[in-house]
Amino acid sequence: MKIALITDAWRPQVNGVVTTLVELVDHLQAAGHEVLVIHPGMFDTRPCPGYSEIRLARRPGRALGLLLQSFDPQAIHLATEGPLGWAGRRYCLRHRLAFTTAFHTRFPEILQAAARVPLMLGYALFRWFHSRSHGVMVPTLAVRQLLQARRFTRLRAWTHGVDEQLFAYRSLVQMHPTFAGLKRPIALYVGRISYEKNIQAFIDMPWHGSKVICGVGPLEASLRRECADLLWMGLVSRPELARLYAASDVFVFPSRHETFGLVMLEAMACGTPVAAFPVDGPWEVLGVEGDDPATAKGGILSDDLAQAAQQALRVPRSEARAQSERFSWAEATSQFVAHLVPTRGETLPER
Repeated sequence: MKIALITDAWRPQVNGVVTTLVELVDHLQAAGHEVLVIHPGMFDTRPCPGYSEIRLARRPGRALGLLLQSFDPQAIHLATEGPLGWAGRRYCLRHRLAFTTAFHTRFPEILQAAARVPLMLGYALFRWFHSRSHGVMVPTLAVRQLLQARRFTRLRAWTHGVDEQLFAYRSLVQMHPTFAGLKRPIALYVGRISYEKNIQAFIDMPWHGSKVICGVGPLEASLRRECADLLWMGLVSRPELARLYAASDVFVFPSRHETFGLVMLEAMACGTPVAAFPVDGPWEVLGVEGDDPATAKGGILSDDLAQAAQQALRVPRSEARAQSERFSWAEATSQFVAHLVPTRGETLPER
């Protein structure tokens, strides 16, 4: 099958959405599909307000249309709600082409935190973006329920996966030269250093060992100055990230507004247990049964993040790995293909 994937999030950006889409494209191609990724690097760009390291396509409409005409896809998927996503939406509506979309990030909450845009306005805008989609792919049941309450329609369940070869299981906490001399236990945070990640909760968390932070973002410079006692790693390669996960005693995920939280899966795949708040993303990733956060597997959920981190130290590493194995990219890719719709109404081929 010829699939056009239009996304504002792509390399060299480093975040969970990019990781998800890169893995998806790799697995689609391995299954025999022909995929055209239309991304900001193919256009003139400008920095994203508040996130200068993220580049957004500038006036992409005409060039995007030419790319789609030349490729003539059998299915079109709009992965993000940025300039390319909106341009792709306009093109599809103008040419009466069906398309699917995905809800990867709770941008209304980000807009509220960063620019004080009311949640109602943010969700109204995003509901309008997805309103003509023939299938809005969402990663968790909680996100699906959230969007249903906000009057989104045609929602489709689409889970994510983890590269279990790259993030290989280690039954014991590994040694890492960067951590030499650090007081144990080591609590690790991986993610953007930005408004929506609630990283201050990790920084303020009482801890009897050491804290390590991997990532970059708009709050990094100020927080580095204020918290010089933490180990700041900046941006690291994915193989190095796997080594850091394996060398940490607990992975702390402080975000309260995450649609999924791929970094939790990566940490657990290495055997590192997770501490998080009992909210949407962690609730699903840690496999909570019913309404009881005590049933979480591979980590601990608690409104007291420090207590969760302390208790997570006692979670068997084998349990963390076993929970990560419930999420595979083979299954995620199969779900994605099943949700695609033909651009012009014909039946989609299996390949």
